[in-house]
Amino acid sequence: MKAQELFKVEGLGTLVTGAASGIGLAIARVMADNGARVTLVDVNAAALREAVRSLAAGGAEVHGEVADVTDKQALERAVAAAIGRTGRLDVAFANAGISGGPGFLKADDQRNAPAALENISGELWDKVIETNLSSVFKTLQVVAPRMKAQGGGSIVVTGSISALRAELYVGTPYVASKAGVAHLVRQAALELARYNVRVNAIAPGPAITNIAGGRLQDPAARAPFERTSPMHRIATPEDLCGAALYLASPAASFVTGATIVVDGGAALGAAD
Repeated sequence: MKAQELFKVEGLGTLVTGAASGIGLAIARVMADNGARVTLVDVNAAALREAVRSLAAGGAEVHGEVADVTDKQALERAVAAAIGRTGRLDVAFANAGISGGPGFLKADDQRNAPAALENISGELWDKVIETNLSSVFKTLQVVAPRMKAQGGGSIVVTGSISALRAELYVGTPYVASKAGVAHLVRQAALELARYNVRVNAIAPGPAITNIAGGRLQDPAARAPFERTSPMHRIATPEDLCGAALYLASPAASFVTGATIVVDGGAALGAAD
């Protein structure tokens, strides 16, 4: 089979949450650039308009839907609007997420007292779990019945290597939320396999995005992650595009319940 056919996503009805910036926007772009019909979903209306404008300028068929992923009714409306335009939903990327704050160590490896377990606020914990984990559950609830009814589809969730290891510089609420996401992906994949609905995850390491106010755009904030990465850098959103395109395409037609780690070897531990 030719690579052009193996990785073909042309015409696929695609929805991406958290799509106005960062990883979500990069995923929306690679799908649109390869001919998918993409609906971008984000809570930030102004950023969403700019993202849609940018992608449409390249000739892509793209639309935007403003929705908070923690609001199931808003997700229902966004998905219904996407299907209304494309006739079906072939691929859904559940990408939206937020930071859980800094970890219990600072960049200089000194203890960070405000991030100690006993000092993490209940409000932060609840918000991170709701946005990073419960929103994925709600997205699955909205998307899965439609894919079952049409005979199949691909759901791709943005997880994290924080689900695979304990963290020093990443907040505990985030780590717990992504661990939940990882197992939810496996559980959903097992249940939905019979209906030809595939559910997989991409697990990036630290990435330069707008999360946490764009903290990792600052070289000083990136330093501890780069120091402990075997490749001595952290990801850009574009580093995730290959895995996203693969999981959306026929090349991954027999892949479900998998997590593709895209982290430059960070989960392996420090090297030289």
